[in-house]
Amino acid sequence: MHSRHHRYIADLHLRQTSCSQIQTDFEDPTSATFVIRDEDHTLGNALRWMVMKNPAVNYCGYAIPHPSEFKINFRIQTDGSITALDALNQGLDDLVAMAEHISSSFKQKVDEQTYTISEDALPVTW
Repeated sequence: MHSRHHRYIADLHLRQTSCSQIQTDFEDPTSATFVIRDEDHTLGNALRWMVMKNPAVNYCGYAIPHPSEFKINFRIQTDGSITALDALNQGLDDLVAMAEHISSSFKQKVDEQTYTISEDALPVTW
């Protein structure tokens, strides 16, 4: 069980970002909904996929309340071995690591020029 101090620190961390936590049961840190502002399906689907790769996560889903609202309601439920906040943070860390790997691999291939350009490809301008 997490102390009120731990909950306070987690809340402070979330307020510094564009994410806030809605928790229906403060006694159960394994289930929470996070509201992520200024994001859409691009982050929502990728983050949901990454969080679901964690074997401690039983459920992860997201919804955009309305097309004119730029926010995601992101729900996580775990098996109790980690908190929902820890699962979210791990998913974000894993997503950043994957994006960095893709970026560095792409740059390496461009620098090495170990690629082929199809004759029907559109020209690329940088």
